[in-house]
Amino acid sequence: MDRRLIVLALGMFALGTDSFVVAGVLPEISRTFSVSIGAAGQMTTAYAITYALMAPLIAAVAAHVPRKRMLLSALAIFGVANLITAVAPNFAVAMASRVLAGIGAAMFAPTATGAAATLVSAERRGQALSIVIAGLTVATALGTPIGAVIGGLGDWRWTMAFVSILAGASAVGVWRLLAHVPLPPKITLAQRIKPVADPRISLTLLCTWLYQSGHFIIYTYFTVVFDRAIGHSALLTGVLLVIWGTSGTASNLIVGRLADSIGDRKLIFNMLVVLMLVVATVSWTGASLWTTVPALIVYGAFSWGLLAPQQRRLVAIAPQTAPVVLGLNTSCTYLGVTTAGVIGALGLPVFGAHHLGYLGAVLVAISLAVAELASWRIAVATAPEPIDELASA
Repeated sequence: MDRRLIVLALGMFALGTDSFVVAGVLPEISRTFSVSIGAAGQMTTAYAITYALMAPLIAAVAAHVPRKRMLLSALAIFGVANLITAVAPNFAVAMASRVLAGIGAAMFAPTATGAAATLVSAERRGQALSIVIAGLTVATALGTPIGAVIGGLGDWRWTMAFVSILAGASAVGVWRLLAHVPLPPKITLAQRIKPVADPRISLTLLCTWLYQSGHFIIYTYFTVVFDRAIGHSALLTGVLLVIWGTSGTASNLIVGRLADSIGDRKLIFNMLVVLMLVVATVSWTGASLWTTVPALIVYGAFSWGLLAPQQRRLVAIAPQTAPVVLGLNTSCTYLGVTTAGVIGALGLPVFGAHHLGYLGAVLVAISLAVAELASWRIAVATAPEPIDELASA
């Protein structure tokens, strides 16, 4: 396997770990800064919204910057930002450092995926992209749980230092192994957002935003939603996060093949129905460990598994601009994380942590309606033109 792809995947692993690890140490952060759980959850929100908004902008503005320099600068900013979080004396500094980390992530992710596509021959590009993107999915199965265990057994600040070490290791690899990476064709910001004008694409992206918002309400506040099952065990928190992440990673691999055989519409519809039900029943399944474990397996499989048919649908609609629409889909995922953090924080004092699933289920239900509307628009666009019998007579 090409070692250059491995170091890029390691950087994505660091980004993925940073995206979700705060959820595993939320109570500890809340106690350190004497803020509410909802307020502490906004550390995830700050990172996610910065990434979502800045990734397409930076990719357009910095298209002329040499790729190796861009990757090293991104990892340096990202690593330093996490070190600042680790030593932050107050909540304001911690929040500002999360914004800085989001900027570093927004610089790295599109550059890394673009570099992966240019480092190999055309027939190996799909494999190269899957290797680099796998860093994100593996982070949910390994990086986030490891970080949560580090924070629970020691101090959450060591968790952020762990993320910094990952970024540093990737930077060393980039510096040593990536001699020259060709610049990609320049795509302006207007060209990057132009596909949204197509209602099939905009509805598919809106579906991603909504269902990600719905289920991330549960994940962002994981430790308080499932506190009855977890107790105060850092190790158990890590184990449950491993179960969730591993289920999602495995599902991603399986669902991609299913989409090829049974089609996107049927798969997306059924997966959203199951996701809505599992999110809606968290108030019951989270009451004990014996019900939490199977619920997390289903939750992980159907929340992450939806990415494959959604991406496949976007590529089928706009194959010529596939990297652009997939980048927009990633931005919508992070917008979902942002929305979830805000709605969850507002819902905590009203509904309580154990009943946040009801809010999430409503959003997933709306995404189901949007997905069906997208399917209808796709069907209309691909239907053959009707033949005017009178004209042909």
